[in-house]
Amino acid sequence: MVWEDLAGTDHTITYGWLRERSNRLANGLRAQGLQRGDRVAVLLGQRPETAVAHIAILKAGLVSVPLFTAFAEDALAHRIANAGARALITDAEQLPKAVGLLKRGLDLRPVLCIGGVENGILAFDAFLDSGAPDFQPVDTSAEDDALIIYTSGTTGPPKGARHAHRMLIGHDPGIRFVHYGMNEGSPDRHWSPQDWAWVAGLVNILFASLRHRVPVIATARRFDPEWALRLLEHHQPTRAFIPPTALHQMRRLHPAGARNVALRSVGTGGESVSPGLIAWGQEVLGANLNEAYGQTECNMIVVNSASVMPVRLGSMGRAMPGHDVALVDETGQPAGDTGIVAVRRGDPVMFLEYWNDPEATRAKFAGDWLLTGDIARRDADGYLYYVGRNDDVINTAGYRVGPGEIEDALLSHAAVAAAGVIGVADPERGQIIQAFVELRPGTSASDALSTDLQNHVRARLARHLYPRTISFIAEMPRTVTGKVRREALRTHASAAPTADAPSR
Repeated sequence: MVWEDLAGTDHTITYGWLRERSNRLANGLRAQGLQRGDRVAVLLGQRPETAVAHIAILKAGLVSVPLFTAFAEDALAHRIANAGARALITDAEQLPKAVGLLKRGLDLRPVLCIGGVENGILAFDAFLDSGAPDFQPVDTSAEDDALIIYTSGTTGPPKGARHAHRMLIGHDPGIRFVHYGMNEGSPDRHWSPQDWAWVAGLVNILFASLRHRVPVIATARRFDPEWALRLLEHHQPTRAFIPPTALHQMRRLHPAGARNVALRSVGTGGESVSPGLIAWGQEVLGANLNEAYGQTECNMIVVNSASVMPVRLGSMGRAMPGHDVALVDETGQPAGDTGIVAVRRGDPVMFLEYWNDPEATRAKFAGDWLLTGDIARRDADGYLYYVGRNDDVINTAGYRVGPGEIEDALLSHAAVAAAGVIGVADPERGQIIQAFVELRPGTSASDALSTDLQNHVRARLARHLYPRTISFIAEMPRTVTGKVRREALRTHASAAPTADAPSR
């Protein structure tokens, strides 16, 4: 690992260091009375100790609960209490939250803090120094609990997805497909701005890099596009995972002209990737943007890779070997060329269940199929094209419309910083398309701009796809992973049914 701290200083981390520190931590946790299956919350960003924490927890037969550092205290308390976590590992930046969690009465023993101490909170380094440098890992099976990763809350309250130890190997085909040729002995380096509290950052980046002996670049800074472009030139990673939201920001800052970077492949996912963004990646970053699809509950099941197969614009790829992916209806029956993306039970990356939520677990399945809730269409060669969430699909005048391509069209307008599209009830058409638009600084909302945006979408897509109503909002509601929260837009629309811009 190469870790760049907040001062911009680079630190080289070796496997030997990770082994010794994780052994000491594992010994210390077991000495505190933690037993096989106990949950340990990890509230850390990208730093070497995050890897130490997860490795130690898994070695000790414990279960890791990664937590996003941007969460406020209430959100952390909900997840920690829901998971029944018995211990917490954090750092000085998050120390006030840790103190607040203890004041709420959460029984966390020990609480370990890197770079800070308070009453009832132990210094991380001193705790490790008291532990022995050798540890015999607990003999866990492929089906034993390894992680509880909480969903981002796109479709309701966050739920804890229980994942087994097999998920790391299960992710391997998808990761190697996206980054074809990435392996031990090559001069590769891997980087992502994705936080290590999420499945994409933790499993697809950190764990995968360690597994394949590809150095991972870790950074203490929060993402901004100027810094990201500088990092690509300074550290010269050859492989990266960069979410579409971040790519869009980088594109706005540097819209054209090749940068001095060493990228060979870039994985992306979480939102549809437009043809314009793919072209920008090839020109500016010199790499193909390979879209990967999955969920917290079942990740990396559909993937693109320009090094292996032709990439069809607008497609999120094809099902990976080892994953039985189908399009079904809500009952689990075959749905033809358009339906809910589903994965057959027994998949190597499929979660075990939602923690303490059997009802939600049952609702996630129809017979032998896990229902992702995402609608896609499939072409004759097996390529899948994202249409939208099952509850995001808009039925207007007999057309089933997904919001993604409309949002992409709006984003291609010079005045638009962010866009979200939903369907709202209409007595004539069933639903009409309503767009919510966040404007770029220096741009003012007006009827003329609303008309221009409608014409812009109509010209790029089709007449039935343009938004009949446009509302200008100050800030687009998003999940902590950057996805547009369309349920929040629906709530806004129902609370204020009269649009801010006239319907046309």
